[in-house]
Amino acid sequence: MRDAFLALSISALAFGTACSPISKTAQQELAQPVNCRTAEGDIRVLESEKAHVEKQVASGVMAVTPAGAVTGILTGTEDDKIKVATGEYDRQIDRKIAEIKRVCGV
Repeated sequence: MRDAFLALSISALAFGTACSPISKTAQQELAQPVNCRTAEGDIRVLESEKAHVEKQVASGVMAVTPAGAVTGILTGTEDDKIKVATGEYDRQIDRKIAEIKRVCGV
């Protein structure tokens, strides 16, 4: 019984901390060249992503814990978590939004 509880606890912990805080959509938006035809939608996506991540941080979802760090390293999401925790991800979003506005005159 104790082993089953331990295995279930580890699985729940891994599931809860393994996801990257950075969405695939936002990663694609940041990597793509500026397209003025989709500029307004791209800005909305990036602003929505920024608000979502800020909400996660504020609610403690992004809290750094030893178990979360180990899981992040094993699942390859630790770099994303560090970018969010240090504010680098927020700055990347801001730079991309500024670039879109500058290039497209939005």
